[in-house]
Amino acid sequence: MHIHSAIADLRSALQNRGRVVFVPTMGNLHAGHISLMEQARAHGDTVVASIFVNRLQFGPNEDFDKYPRTFQADCDKLAAAGVDVLFAPTESDLYPEPQEYFIEPPAIQNVLDGEFRPGHFRGVATVVSKLFNCVQPDAAVFGKKDYQQLMVIRNMTRQLAMPINIVGGETVRAADGLALSSRNGYLSEAERAEAPRLYRLLNEIRDAVRNGESDLDQLEKAAVAQLTAAGWKTDYVAVRQQSDLAVPIAVNAPLVVLAASRLGTTRLIDNIEI
Repeated sequence: MHIHSAIADLRSALQNRGRVVFVPTMGNLHAGHISLMEQARAHGDTVVASIFVNRLQFGPNEDFDKYPRTFQADCDKLAAAGVDVLFAPTESDLYPEPQEYFIEPPAIQNVLDGEFRPGHFRGVATVVSKLFNCVQPDAAVFGKKDYQQLMVIRNMTRQLAMPINIVGGETVRAADGLALSSRNGYLSEAERAEAPRLYRLLNEIRDAVRNGESDLDQLEKAAVAQLTAAGWKTDYVAVRQQSDLAVPIAVNAPLVVLAASRLGTTRLIDNIEI
């Protein structure tokens, strides 16, 4: 695996490498990330990963400074997964001057996760568009666990006519159902034992909808109440349309149930498509 930090070196290394597939990450890699790398191989000839902790997508009270940096362990995992090229820019590589031009997503950036993390999707869209310009991939893989992020990137790519196929990678889970996440490492032993409750509640909502329940608001409120009773602090549990994350007009449309809730100091997100 070849590692580059300078944009010019990366572009030079990717010349004549066939179809390039890109998987951007912030490092601290786990089996979910590695699954995306493996899925990427099916979509091209050269797999490129990136590691960059993007300051622009963190709020003033979020965990940018303490976000785990595990670069050497990440490199070992990527090499073992068969990744061909790693792009690991420094902040000065990617932001050699103050970033004054931004990608501003539409109203979708202000709902669900965006309501509780103002500016987050603006930072995500800006850095991803910049990474796309650096790597110039034919396809890119993003995990479905960050469902709203996937939609923002997919819509941005389509509307800006970027010639990149956006692939949604399935969520990888622990044996008890907890979605794998770098932030799971913040959980205490007791919190880790409690954490799968979120996935179980999402499954209950999915099953209820499949069985004909149409009062989505009541399903959402009941799930929040159960989480609150168990000591969670919930931002949202929401059933939305898969197409645009709008409130469903009819329950026979393709739906997704999404949730974000804090267990102790750790904010967990998850979703299940219906």
